[in-house]
Amino acid sequence: MAKILFVMTGADRWTLVKGSKFHTGYWAHEFTEPYRAFTEAGHEVVVATPGGVVPPVDRGSLAPYANGGDEQAAKVAEIIAGATPLEQPLALAEVRLADYDAVFYPGGHGPMEDLAVNADSAALLVEALRSGKPLALVCHGPAALLATAADGPSPFAGYRLTAFSDAEERHSGLADQARWLLEDRLVELGADYHSGEPFEPFLQADRNLHTGQNPASAGPLAAAVLAAL
Repeated sequence: MAKILFVMTGADRWTLVKGSKFHTGYWAHEFTEPYRAFTEAGHEVVVATPGGVVPPVDRGSLAPYANGGDEQAAKVAEIIAGATPLEQPLALAEVRLADYDAVFYPGGHGPMEDLAVNADSAALLVEALRSGKPLALVCHGPAALLATAADGPSPFAGYRLTAFSDAEERHSGLADQARWLLEDRLVELGADYHSGEPFEPFLQADRNLHTGQNPASAGPLAAAVLAAL
């Protein structure tokens, strides 16, 4: 049995231009699909957040329209309600990578607010990359990579990866309100960014780094992590 660390946002607001706040958190499907896949395979999931706060879910991600209908939305809500690790997160600063076999970052706009500038997350990402353990980030989760360049070039520069695209952000209606767009910043970081069709599953893998573009990529990304384990 493997022990898999989920690093999740603690932010329930995303600061937009002119200081306005967009209600957000983690995107439900990006937690529930990997969580279900890992636990059904017999693995243990542990959640960590900045400060050890309970990760807030983006309420929009629980709606039927975001889950393909009422039945699927109910299943997502049921998984979240039964996921004990969400209720007992560790403080990210206290996490020891040696205790885990893989690291997974769900998305949602929350990471754009906190993990993108979090030094504890950055240190963990760099250590995980160098360890060779599977490291996976999906959708806006790769925003956390930006913090790895706070004191110089990022070790993720040159890595082939994907994340929520500018085209998808425009389609969501938030691109014009955002202070910055994730695809643009990852390119500035030096990453070898690639994307597929908007809102269709799309993965990239480079050495032990595994990334998924959007919510539809969360399940396939979890499968890639299981294969790597």
